[in-house]
Amino acid sequence: MTIPAEQQEVADYLSSLSGGDRPRETHISAVFIGSDTVWKLKKAVRMPFLDFSEVDARAHFLRRELELNQPAAPGIYRDVVAVSRGPDGSLELGGENAIDWVLRMAPVPPGDFLDVVASSGVLTPRLLDDLGDCVAAYHARLASIRYQDSAGALLRITEGNVRSALAAGLPCADVQAWHQKMASAIDACRDWLAERSEAGFVRRCHGDLHLGNLCLWDGKPVAFDALEFDEALATIDTGYDLAFLLMDLDRKVGRAAANRVMNRYAVRAGNVALAGLPLFLSQRAMIRAHVLKAMNQDGEAYLAAAQTYLEPAPPIVIAIGGLQGTGKSTLARALAPEFGPAPGALIVRSDEIRKRLHGAEPEDRLGPHAYTETANIKTNRAVIECGRLAAASRHAVIVDATFLDLTVRDELTAAIRQTGVPFLGIWLHAPLSVLEARVGSRKGDASDATVAVLHAAAEVDPGAGNWLPVNATDGTRALETIREAIRTHCRV
Repeated sequence: MTIPAEQQEVADYLSSLSGGDRPRETHISAVFIGSDTVWKLKKAVRMPFLDFSEVDARAHFLRRELELNQPAAPGIYRDVVAVSRGPDGSLELGGENAIDWVLRMAPVPPGDFLDVVASSGVLTPRLLDDLGDCVAAYHARLASIRYQDSAGALLRITEGNVRSALAAGLPCADVQAWHQKMASAIDACRDWLAERSEAGFVRRCHGDLHLGNLCLWDGKPVAFDALEFDEALATIDTGYDLAFLLMDLDRKVGRAAANRVMNRYAVRAGNVALAGLPLFLSQRAMIRAHVLKAMNQDGEAYLAAAQTYLEPAPPIVIAIGGLQGTGKSTLARALAPEFGPAPGALIVRSDEIRKRLHGAEPEDRLGPHAYTETANIKTNRAVIECGRLAAASRHAVIVDATFLDLTVRDELTAAIRQTGVPFLGIWLHAPLSVLEARVGSRKGDASDATVAVLHAAAEVDPGAGNWLPVNATDGTRALETIREAIRTHCRV
């Protein structure tokens, strides 16, 4: 990559400010990294999808970049400043005789970018939860935009991906096959996409939310480098925005990581666009495919992934009940990545639903007011409805609750049967001493249960009923028993 000749003097000046190191370049920008300041210069280039050839245009889009990114990452984004020619002919920052413009930012340690963290194998469960929180909070700040043709917009993105894929040299037959499948998938989701827009899920999103555009700041993930040069490309469904991160995690880290972030986002946002995930993930994989191919890297693997996402595994619904401490949530977390469409099953956990209904953080403790009979009824209804909606979206679901009330079990079973999705009810059990030890050792969990709550529940334990009983004393054996039951009862 090279700096345009007309900007070489500015680039030399910025290089001197940063200690003489070469900038980090993309095809549209050069980033000069100093000890306490980063200067981002937009290249004077014109491409089919942007035009930075004029100084005024570069100034405009730098200001737009600042406007879009500063709310999410105020510690990173500082200001936009002119590079001017001083009275003696030398260059300086500020001044009135601007010959170019730069975005001033704070430096981020190289090891704190999330793609680097992911490649280092240190994406911990806590950090994955923080990622889900980060994206949910990012989307919550955005204003809804009524968009009349979400399906048409996705078709235009599809056409652009096809052109780019063919230009990059990806196999024509495979690209055309993907094109046909994607067009059919979008058409099948046309009404759903319109409903999403009417419900307020189309927003001016980040637009480029992959691992490389997230970093750690003060120990927490923050999003940066939102797409600033094309409002149409960034005015999208929040589910499509999230899908780039989920696809990146799925391909680079593993399905379990992507599943955990999806489920954490669902807990915080209350919605994760399940019906559209196959086509959203596929679009994002195709973008990565042609970008890598254009860089003479392995784009074919992502093209294959783009095709696979459009052929989702069949959905199932698994309900896991049992007394507090039987390991329902631990087993649900282990099972979720293994079943259904990518990136695995949605976990509908009653403890988390209850927290959201009361406006609390997942790990906040709630008082007795949240556990009245009325509150319990409201929570149970929400759990059943969440499970039904997810199943109706043809996604896999794991419903995690105590299910001490047999009526609630029957209501859930009936609701899922209406969707036509296979259903399996699991009842976990273990000696009371084991459950007491587990409940007593919990920390940082969504459950508010204490040993006293466990004892009260044990007095009214209804047993497995018509659900499959599984001994949960040994979690590994319980997990394999449930897997075998799923293979047998649900034929997956």
